[in-house]
Amino acid sequence: MKDIKMVVTDMDGTLLNSNHDVSSKFFELFKDLKQQNIQFVAASGRPYYSIVKKLQPIKNDIIIVAENGGLVIQNQNILLSNQLDPNRVLELYTLVSTIPNTYPIFCTQHQAFILRASDDLVKTFSEYYSDYTIIDSFEDITDDVIKIALYHTTNSEKHIFPFVKHLKPELNVVVSGNHWVDISEAITNKGNALSFLQKQLNISPSETMVFGDYNNDLEMLTCAKYSYAMANAHPNVKNLANFETESNDNNGVELVLEQLITESRKH
Repeated sequence: MKDIKMVVTDMDGTLLNSNHDVSSKFFELFKDLKQQNIQFVAASGRPYYSIVKKLQPIKNDIIIVAENGGLVIQNQNILLSNQLDPNRVLELYTLVSTIPNTYPIFCTQHQAFILRASDDLVKTFSEYYSDYTIIDSFEDITDDVIKIALYHTTNSEKHIFPFVKHLKPELNVVVSGNHWVDISEAITNKGNALSFLQKQLNISPSETMVFGDYNNDLEMLTCAKYSYAMANAHPNVKNLANFETESNDNNGVELVLEQLITESRKH
């Protein structure tokens, strides 16, 4: 553990507790990480502006991997951006708007375009997509789409995934949460974004620590020797990760970071 140069963590179900908050303990531990010159990366299916809001006090000291790897930003500089082909977005719009009881969100760098959702659902979405426009037609989308997020009120794996799984492998289609399925360019995943950063920063998998809880974390877990599944993680994540930690509500990430900082101080 003493060789770690980069720590990467997912947000929802991992660093964030069930109230979608980051603990004050984490911000304290972050100061120690910074002191040890360990690069911190937040990697999430959330949009960039939402991750920034959650990590406001440290936003200038970290790298943000947003939209499942569709966007990588450091200090407002875009390091990587994978947009969906505009013609493809039109095809997808036609497809996803016909799936029963499914609510599509078209995600761009600066805002989300939400199709036909009730006020209650918009309130739910605004936890993730705080900057949004409600739309009625494809023509209302005025920016490059990085990801299409599909929301189901009960179970996305059962009720959305079967309608879109045929899009693989031409596109990346992933069940990213109990309610969510995400569609993006085939090369877009957190693992490719992390590999890109490892090359840029000359950091190897054996010097990388990763935390995750859901299927959109699988690729990035394979990029690290120190891969941790949360106690609350999807079975696929637990099978793949090399280690397991406590749940997101029991400070699972912070417990491991405390160990890491103690180890680093010895050397």
